[in-house]
Amino acid sequence: MSTFTNAISFFFDHLSLFASKTVEHLELTLAAVLVSIVVSVPLGLWLGHVHRGSFVAINLSNVGRAVPSLAIIAVGIALLGLGFFPTMVALVLLAAPIMLTNAYVAVAGVDRDTVDAARGMGMIGSEVLLRVELPLALPLTFAGIRTATVYVIATATLAAVTGGGGLGEIIVNQASYGAEGVVAGAIAVAILALGAELILAAVQRALTPKGLRGPTGKQPAAGPPQTAVTNL
Repeated sequence: MSTFTNAISFFFDHLSLFASKTVEHLELTLAAVLVSIVVSVPLGLWLGHVHRGSFVAINLSNVGRAVPSLAIIAVGIALLGLGFFPTMVALVLLAAPIMLTNAYVAVAGVDRDTVDAARGMGMIGSEVLLRVELPLALPLTFAGIRTATVYVIATATLAAVTGGGGLGEIIVNQASYGAEGVVAGAIAVAILALGAELILAAVQRALTPKGLRGPTGKQPAAGPPQTAVTNL
């Protein structure tokens, strides 16, 4: 208990340090998440629309989750060196498969009768995707973004070993900050991840059409394959 108390005191005594490291942490997280969205979400939506590539989408996600985060960062160091950019690339490799799978499952799981009705009204493929499938798939697609974002926030602490900055530099530097500094850094990361989870959960709920919300406000799963993240 004394260590925890000392950690809280350390945090308030070094607010400027934690503020600067939190900014670095958020910059790295935001860059990785935005790149992951641009790379994976459009591809996942398209694959779900044409109902192809499920093997690639699902197995990419499974491999991305199975490979240790530190191993991916180590490979990034070997290929790209140290600094912000290699760390961001490694985090993209961790986050993109989750977003890709959720986007694919979200569109592929849209009720086929609804899609057929849209086609019967004369809509072409792109109109069906943008006006019918995408609105219905948006909540589950955003769930992938939400989960990947929290994952990146937690994993970005490893940026300390690559010179990428962030709160991880406090956590790994016990020689300078002591045990209370390490605990304070871990608490800061946990609060950051929890805050992102709560904010993104509220946004996801707002994006979910009322007709898709269950009695408790939870969105039903999009159907097989059951590898997408659906928590609300």
